Amino acid sequence: MEQVLLAREYIKVFFSRYEGYIVAVLKFLLCFTVLTLINREMGYMKRLDNTSIVLIVSLLCSFLPANLIIFFAAIFAVLHTYALSLECAVVIGALFLLLFLLYYRYSPRDAVAVLMTPIAFILKVPYSMPIIYGMVGTPLSALSVACGVIVYYMIKYINSISEVISGMGEETTVVRFKFVVDGILHNREMIVMVAAFAVSLIVVNLIKRLSVPYAWWIAIGMGAFADIVAVVVVASRLDVSVKTGGVILGNIIAVLVASVVKFFVFSVDYTRTERVQFEDDEYYYYVKAVPKNTMNIGAFAEDGGLDRPKQGKPRRPKPRERQE
Repeated sequence: MEQVLLAREYIKVFFSRYEGYIVAVLKFLLCFTVLTLINREMGYMKRLDNTSIVLIVSLLCSFLPANLIIFFAAIFAVLHTYALSLECAVVIGALFLLLFLLYYRYSPRDAVAVLMTPIAFILKVPYSMPIIYGMVGTPLSALSVACGVIVYYMIKYINSISEVISGMGEETTVVRFKFVVDGILHNREMIVMVAAFAVSLIVVNLIKRLSVPYAWWIAIGMGAFADIVAVVVVASRLDVSVKTGGVILGNIIAVLVASVVKFFVFSVDYTRTERVQFEDDEYYYYVKAVPKNTMNIGAFAEDGGLDRPKQGKPRRPKPRERQE
């Protein structure tokens, strides 16, 4: 365990020193992955399905805010659907605009959630997203995850009807519009996932805030349980067929992924919990202190060439402090 904690501290020190470069590389990789998947899943416009274009846009996004990756991804998706059908492009463009306005209004810092949710679906680990963002985000992060879910099912639906749309040469524009809009809005599987992910994320976020031992572990477990229950209940209400075994297995995998994230974000030692009481002229204070799981990497900082973490200024002790 000590070796694992030491490795985590190495990573943190390395990231703190080269944060600017690492963030730029991560944004480049994220943009490249998103655009490549859009080209692979859609690919109706052959001119756009070009590695050089993807590399140029990804390099540009590595120096720009993460929200612009969503913008370029939407442009790619709209252009691909335009090559398939003008009606599809208009509908998809309008939905992207609506989702972007909702996301930017309420949770503009969760760009990664919007982008990673469709990727998680493609990688077959979608249930990890609400649990992870329940831990690191806010209840409003449910909106960003929901946007990612809608984007995934929207692209999936367009792919499923591409041959039908291509064969509707004699149909009127109104009929095409209605066909596309009805298919997206009446996608019951998408509604099930949006509702279940929102419930799971909010449950995790509320429980992890509780002042109880192992609150984050309880939050992860209850979030997975809430996700399973929500999927089964909402699916039965909407008469949607779901594979319960697949949902349970997906949430088990999500718990494992969330455990790794928790190790880097929130790792404490509840066995060394202390309760401190002190007072000033106006109040009594009762504080519960839970120490973090950390390792001293001073020797590594000197031998390995990394900067030693800066020491903060000593805190002034509180008046009349006493420990129980």
